[in-house]
Amino acid sequence: MKDRYLEITFRNGKPLAAYLYLTRQNGAQSARTIRIDKGLIADYNQNGAPIGLEIVSPTTTSTQQIKDALEKLHVEPINECELAPLSVA
Repeated sequence: MKDRYLEITFRNGKPLAAYLYLTRQNGAQSARTIRIDKGLIADYNQNGAPIGLEIVSPTTTSTQQIKDALEKLHVEPINECELAPLSVA
């Protein structure tokens, strides 16, 4: 089992994209994607469970949008400290 974590990709020192890996089984792979909100795309495994949230534009996506998306996915709420790297980016 892998825990939730946030990964941010930078290009030329600026955040290009971010991905919030959700708690999932080892080896889980995306089988389907659905747009949840503007700039937020959810990945689901073959069993229909959400495994990640792609944050297409981390500089314009609010933490509230991410929290709302996780609620739509019926995923455990996230706290501000987990999203803190986005505010620095």
